[in-house]
Amino acid sequence: MSARIALQIAILAFPFAPALAETVAITGARIHTMAALGTLENATVVMQDGRIVAVGADVVVPDGATLIDAGGKIITPGILSPFGQLGLVEVDAVAGTVDAVQRGTQYSASFDVAEAYNPRSTLLAVNRSEGITGALIAPMPSDPDEFGNVSSVFSGLASFVSLQPGPGFLVRRGAAMLVNLGESGGDLAGGSRAAALQMLRSAIADARDYRENRAAWARGERRAYSLSGADLEALQAVLDGTVALMVRVNRASDISVLLDLAEEYSVRLILLGAAEAWMLAKELAAADVPVILDTTNNLPGSFDQLNARLDAAAILSAAGVRLTFGGESSSQTHNARNITQAAGIAVANGMNRDSALRAITRTPADIFGIEEDFGSLETGKAADLIVWPADPLELTSFPESVFIAGAPVSLQNRQTLLRDRYLDPDTDKPPAFRR
Repeated sequence: MSARIALQIAILAFPFAPALAETVAITGARIHTMAALGTLENATVVMQDGRIVAVGADVVVPDGATLIDAGGKIITPGILSPFGQLGLVEVDAVAGTVDAVQRGTQYSASFDVAEAYNPRSTLLAVNRSEGITGALIAPMPSDPDEFGNVSSVFSGLASFVSLQPGPGFLVRRGAAMLVNLGESGGDLAGGSRAAALQMLRSAIADARDYRENRAAWARGERRAYSLSGADLEALQAVLDGTVALMVRVNRASDISVLLDLAEEYSVRLILLGAAEAWMLAKELAAADVPVILDTTNNLPGSFDQLNARLDAAAILSAAGVRLTFGGESSSQTHNARNITQAAGIAVANGMNRDSALRAITRTPADIFGIEEDFGSLETGKAADLIVWPADPLELTSFPESVFIAGAPVSLQNRQTLLRDRYLDPDTDKPPAFRR
């Protein structure tokens, strides 16, 4: 019997529900804690009631604990996807399954996708099977609909969810507010990136005025604002600094203007896409502006990305920029699991390996304010972890087991079921009738 099969049998030997009441110890692994303990050899992690109760090289396993031998394996925190529409999209081409698109003027900055999240989406199981345990779910713009409703420079509020089966999936509602600038923002604003920036400035200025004159506005004694009352209310958290503006932007000149705007209005930023952000690495580090970089988008695919380069992640990381990986396309949803490949590309082009692993575990938790529970393996934190047979950043390495809230989750999904249907040709039944 192979070590991989033995490990799977050991994991599946105890069911999901009792795992929250049991004490489970995984022993003998190399553990990347992504915390002060660093990387531990031949170490043990102990989980109970969905939390980590001990982790270290000299941990004494409690009596009666369920033991899982992970000798020679690697354990990391769960992988966190920093952007996408998991649970909000099922089939891109079928409008009835797409709940992430913002259109219209009633709700733009306040458009909140959290309650449209589907924890039973088939995409969740596919991505869980390759180590994604949590994800930011975000609204997005799109083309006008048949009624002429158009998308806004503001797409709305993003939330962070756990990919655990069952209830309790919403981790942080309103974790960021998505804004579209650059080329895409210019299209939404009528054709010019300058217009998109003016819309952003006007909205922030109106939100400030609204804060000081709510009562007068309610009585109809103030001028009309550029946004609805709901949107102005949502922007108050941006002004407070409790919610960051996640800005889709690529060109260095746009990023430079955005940094000045953020300083002027004292708002927090997160850059999404950021193909040319490496050109302002020192400025971004000094302003503590995190970057969600798409390392697979490293060619000049548009005039906003003429200076895209393979080693952008290495440059940003070396400068001290908080960095994680994500893209702007639908692949970030259907294939959020490719984030490990993105990290591997960054390492292949000069980024430190530990920094790249941190970029897909601890850093997203830090960026979205959920680091007290997620992103690292420390006592008291949620027991979200992955057991790997080999280097997690290697393209051919897949999880042997995934734990969310201390319980093992099935690695079976729609794709594995389809694969298995055609693996066994020794049957009289045609493929459509196999199970």
